[in-house]
Amino acid sequence: MTQPHSQPRDVFQECGEVIIDGPDGTVIAMTPEAALRTAGRLDDAALEALLARANPGAVPFPLR
Repeated sequence: MTQPHSQPRDVFQECGEVIIDGPDGTVIAMTPEAALRTAGRLDDAALEALLARANPGAVPFPLR
């Protein structure tokens, strides 16, 4: 596993695409539809990670 980044990424729209300005010059372009689905998945995974951090012995369960 890679080292997690602690800084949020810059995100903007350009020419009808959603652009994520990632670390080390990485740029990701997505359709708006893909960006919305990815945002939901990020939200779910972040919540699961925070719950796991708060209760490390708990059995993980998917939120959806």
